[in-house]
Parts: sequence; C-alpha cells; structure tokens
Amino acid sequence: MGIVKNIFIVVYVLVCLALIIISMIQNKEDAGMSGTISGSSTSNFYEKNKGRTKEGKLKKWTIIIAIVFLVLTIALSIIYAL
Repeated sequence: MGIVKNIFIVVYVLVCLALIIISMIQNKEDAGMSGTISGSSTSNFYEKNKGRTKEGKLKKWTIIIAIVFLVLTIALSIIYAL
C-alpha cells in the first residue's frame, strides 16, 4: 500500500502544478460590472467558435485537470483513511 500512496502523491503534485500553471496562463474574460451594465452580445462569430480558440482549449483543459484533481483528492483521502 505504501507504493500506491507514493504514486498517488507524485501524480497529485504534478496535477496540482499543472492546474496552477494553466490557471495562471488564462486571460481574464469577465468584463466585470461594466459588462453587466452595458450588456454584451453572444451571437457574434467569436462567441460561437470560442471553444476552438486558445482560450477555449485552456478553459477545457482547466476543467479536465480540476476534475482529475478532485478525483485524486478523494482517492488520497480514502487511502489515508485505511
């Protein structure tokens, strides 16, 4: 069981670092309060194809890595509870 713990911890640290790096790379998309007041159009070409851009891919990978982080956190808590 000690080898499994060590493997999970190493993978967990790598996932943590990847999540931090990908989060720091992303641009801030929110317009803040001024965007709420002035409104924004979501029917333009850029909004429809946002998932194909660099920002869209980074957002997708951030979600995937965050899910892996959550699963590893639960797995490590179960392993350490045994």
